[in-house]
Amino acid sequence: MSNDGQPAKDPLIDETQAEQRRSAAARLFDIRRVIGGLFVAYGVIVTLIGIFDSRAEIDKAEGVRINLWAGLAMLAFGLLMLLWQWLRPAEPPAPNGQQPGS
Repeated sequence: MSNDGQPAKDPLIDETQAEQRRSAAARLFDIRRVIGGLFVAYGVIVTLIGIFDSRAEIDKAEGVRINLWAGLAMLAFGLLMLLWQWLRPAEPPAPNGQQPGS
């Protein structure tokens, strides 16, 4: 009876670790996180540009601070996407051969 210094493998622990990896990968590559992050980043940039618009740029847009409003809309959309992703996290994919929810 040789043990070779290897711990006994518990299939339940291996299955739990595989489930945790699938869950982490599903959350990491959730498209809502990517879209939300990009819209927030671009929204911050465009909002800052809109705050510091010159009078000539505002007059060119017929008196509307278009960069400010577009940046705020982008920020709101990006934050909504991130909130949605946080409130309803992605379901990990089912292991091969199993139906979701079983």
